[in-house]
Amino acid sequence: MAQHFPFSAIVGQQEMKLALLITAVDASVGGVMVFGDRGTGKSTAVRGLAALLPKMRAVVGCRYGCDPADEAGACEECRAQLAQDKPRKTHLLPVPVVDLPLGATEDRVVGALDLERVLTQGVKAFEPGLLARAHRGFLYVDEVNLLEDHLVDLLIDVAASGENVVEREGLSVRHPARFVLIGSGNPEEGELRPQLLDRFGLSVEVSTPKDLESRVSVIRRRDEFERDRANFIAHWSKEDQKIQRQIAAARKRLAAVEVPDAFVERAASLCMSLGTDGLRGELTLIRAARATAALHGQMRVTDAHLRQIAVPALRHRLRRSPLDDSGSGVRVARALTELLGA
Repeated sequence: MAQHFPFSAIVGQQEMKLALLITAVDASVGGVMVFGDRGTGKSTAVRGLAALLPKMRAVVGCRYGCDPADEAGACEECRAQLAQDKPRKTHLLPVPVVDLPLGATEDRVVGALDLERVLTQGVKAFEPGLLARAHRGFLYVDEVNLLEDHLVDLLIDVAASGENVVEREGLSVRHPARFVLIGSGNPEEGELRPQLLDRFGLSVEVSTPKDLESRVSVIRRRDEFERDRANFIAHWSKEDQKIQRQIAAARKRLAAVEVPDAFVERAASLCMSLGTDGLRGELTLIRAARATAALHGQMRVTDAHLRQIAVPALRHRLRRSPLDDSGSGVRVARALTELLGA
């Protein structure tokens, strides 16, 4: 079993950690785009968080790990079993974290004809790809701004529909592919297409620690982890278990968290003042604020939650202004202050 760096041991990067926790509580928020320097703990945080999530119940033998309680979202094979009223065995699986490498071919991503079965058995069968493996988990794309355009188009389609459709080589396959999309990249190395950027619910910025104390803490913890992983993980296990319980409790109370009409109006007013396109901004604000309240053990969304999540929810949805060269995060914070006061 892989030993991942404990999520609770990550130094700083509070905005990124909160964004990941929000998506762990409510996947409908829409994933996280992480902008920043290399070596700032982006993939470490994703794997550390996934290791904390409770195992998911899946149908035994299902190639996509279908949820037995979600009949509407089942794959074709599981629906066929349901139609025949066959009993289905279930088991627990760890939440998948799948890397989508920059050099991946389209066949590897979406799936393709299983050539081995064609040659050995003469059977035309489908070999699932990375999107199938990521179903109900996390799909992590490092340097997503450098991803080839045809793969970006694929991700946009699947992220929007929650389904992967393969029509090629005489195959016609449709299977569920709902995952939390986590992307990372350095803006200096290439722009991210607006169509894909808009699919991320939250956008956060990480940077190399600028103060000596934080920098030393990062170095020491990483060195201790590399030298004795078992003891380091054991040392941080209590903190990780606290986060684990916090996520589990937040998931249970999420549906009961109240979002007042006044909050919805403020969210809409904020988006209008910033000129965001469409309504994804407001929906993300509401969902992210609800998940944040649930994480904090609160049953009602307040302005304090809006202050916490407004910048990551909206900074990537702003149009560039030729009259304002300040960063998008600064513009959101300024509009928030005008709306709510200092």
